[in-house]
Amino acid sequence: MATTSQEVNTPLSEPRHPRVSTGCSGLDNILNGGFPKARLYLIEGDPGAGKTTVAMQFARDGIAKGERALYITLSESRADLIHSAESHGMSLEGIEIVELLPNENDLLPEQQYTVFHPAEVELNDRMQRIVKEIQRVRPDRLVIDALSELRMLAKDPLRYRRQILSLKDYMADQECTVLLLDDRSLREPDLQLHSIVHGVVSMDRVPREYGKIRRQVEIIKLRGAPYREGLHDYTIMTGGVVVFPRLVAADSRANQPIEVVSSGIKELDSLTGGGLDRGTSTLLIGPAGTGKTTLALQWLATAAAREERCAMLSFEEAPHTMMIRAAGLGIDIRPHVANGKITIERIDPAEMSPGELVARVQHHVEERDVRMIVLDSLNGYLQSMPGEKFLPIHLHELLAYLGNRGVVTMMVLAQAGMLGSSLQSAVDVSYLADNILLLRYFESHGEIRQAISTVKRRSGGHEHTIRELKLGPDRINIGRPLHDFQGVLTGTPTFLGGQKEN
Repeated sequence: MATTSQEVNTPLSEPRHPRVSTGCSGLDNILNGGFPKARLYLIEGDPGAGKTTVAMQFARDGIAKGERALYITLSESRADLIHSAESHGMSLEGIEIVELLPNENDLLPEQQYTVFHPAEVELNDRMQRIVKEIQRVRPDRLVIDALSELRMLAKDPLRYRRQILSLKDYMADQECTVLLLDDRSLREPDLQLHSIVHGVVSMDRVPREYGKIRRQVEIIKLRGAPYREGLHDYTIMTGGVVVFPRLVAADSRANQPIEVVSSGIKELDSLTGGGLDRGTSTLLIGPAGTGKTTLALQWLATAAAREERCAMLSFEEAPHTMMIRAAGLGIDIRPHVANGKITIERIDPAEMSPGELVARVQHHVEERDVRMIVLDSLNGYLQSMPGEKFLPIHLHELLAYLGNRGVVTMMVLAQAGMLGSSLQSAVDVSYLADNILLLRYFESHGEIRQAISTVKRRSGGHEHTIRELKLGPDRINIGRPLHDFQGVLTGTPTFLGGQKEN
């Protein structure tokens, strides 16, 4: 999947002032088009958060548009910057890189009262050198990396603030957009610096108990301009920083025509009141092995046969195993996978943030025109969340977005336990789904059998009966309503007499 196709949210409103792109489409999105031009901005974050990578993308974007870019480094050498860029497949050609680093004489014992050479210890001298380079290059975009070096030189917070204010006043007449990078060498947020700059972008690394570090970016401040608030997931990959804007379903509202989607099985359609309506979400819930994924695959295969594009995000089962198992039940989706009508993606929740997962879904809907999506399962989706309390919020926005796009969404949720009424779910999302298909095991005449029923359908009526579900040997069999049994959903029904169901 291309990294440029993931940030697809609608901008907030038309920007009033000219914007300067950051070189990262997702960051531009949450900034409502980019940074307002000719202003001073702070990019802050812990070491390893990706600040330098964003700064390089910002400078490269300027060069690509015929602008002049100046990168002043106070902490890394030119060789280090070039090496870092090459690791991302970037070229810094055309960017003016100026090193203002400590002198090697600082290592001499007599010079150890400061990390800088005595000739450079005064902050005024260092600032004057920065101003001279700006006058020489006359850049349209400027990066100063990193402010922690200037803070160490200043030693006094008042003097440091005064020098940053002087730089801001000087740059006001230069028609230059400036990025100041800060590695948060201070434990507490530098609120004095926040008050000086026009905007603040915070990049954070959020540790998880297991799996990949989660990275989130937040716009703390953007003076006089609208932006998308909240935390947005991002990742650092080959090519640079990719931001996944937080999904806001209200941005995709649209009127969709009413259309019923068939499963291809007459009895299953009858059970669901004729089929599933376009733009609705369906929860398939029950213990492991009751056929939840199989039923979802049946709907996918039928949709693909109608020449619709479909996608399944699988958190547990490997795609090749799923396809072989489905073919044994008469649902051969392999031709549809081969021709691209059905896409099955294996998702590792330990390696993917919730924002990236949503971006995958958006990619399928926006770029591939997918009309049906299956999440198998919500138990795996839950593991990608920092805590289960966030799952309903994320899922609400995702389902509302898919509904607005007219996509049929199917979600699989496995319950802990096998028989009886004590089955437990990891999280209750039943109130979010438009339709609920309940699958159960029950005991009858010395056999473990399966039952299926529709317990919820928001968009219309549905059958209130319980039918037996039998998988195989070469098809999905859904029997007649179990009128002669009582207590099927408890797992130990009572046979009331009459003709035995087959």
